[in-house]
Amino acid sequence: MKRKKGIQRVVLYVSLTLLTFIFLFPLIWMLVSSLKDEFQIFRDMKSLKAFLPPAPSEVEGGYFANYIAAFQRVDLMKYILNSLIYTTGIIVFGLIVNSMAGYALARFRFPLAGFWLGVIIATLIIPPESIFLPLYVLVYDLGWVNTYTGLIVPFIANAFAIFLFRQFFLDFPKELEEAAKIDGCSQIGIFFRIIVPLSKPVFATVAIVLFINHWNDFLWPLVVASDESMRTIQIGLQYFMNEPPIKWGQVMAALTIATVPMLLIFAFLQRYYVQGLTHTGSKN
Repeated sequence: MKRKKGIQRVVLYVSLTLLTFIFLFPLIWMLVSSLKDEFQIFRDMKSLKAFLPPAPSEVEGGYFANYIAAFQRVDLMKYILNSLIYTTGIIVFGLIVNSMAGYALARFRFPLAGFWLGVIIATLIIPPESIFLPLYVLVYDLGWVNTYTGLIVPFIANAFAIFLFRQFFLDFPKELEEAAKIDGCSQIGIFFRIIVPLSKPVFATVAIVLFINHWNDFLWPLVVASDESMRTIQIGLQYFMNEPPIKWGQVMAALTIATVPMLLIFAFLQRYYVQGLTHTGSKN
């Protein structure tokens, strides 16, 4: 039995390792291609060399020539900074607003609470693109076009985030809150001093979801931030595709740069992310 379990475990690990490499193939190809010139990228396209870095002697200007050229071609640092401000603003304010809304729906009893929860969940089926026109008119009337406020404020409230917080808080032990009340702690104090510090998994989960969603945003930043100084990284990447000459090595370098922040935030918050997913959805 032990030998059989050992063999099954080896097969499982080998299978998972192969699946991991399959899912990583696009990223590996993108990274390796960012180190090559045009000729090498298309020469190696139909062989395993597409996933192998070139020899140092084959790279004119060094491995980072495409990265240097990409930064020289457009103001990538400005685009990255704009995206970081955009996504960080949504995450910070979104965590506060959505967590408080989820906590209220999980703990407080008020008229039509179930109805409002249903309305919030129902908004998930509405395509964001369908409300961009009235949303843009509102932002324009407020004078928020080409501002960080116009980029951030419309997306602070998030129905999916509210739902995740509510499901997590339903499982939160009420005894801790009751003990805090006996000690004279206010409701706001209970939330920020008891609930928030003990809810890192769901906060990390929502932070990752919001970051990935809005780091990859294209249409809304394109509509509301037409000024070049307000471009986000996804808008900036289009320059490499639309403005000749198209240098595929530089395209891959720019895409790699745009992918790194998502990989980093997931790597640092992965443990909390998994915990957050396993603790939500267990109650109605």
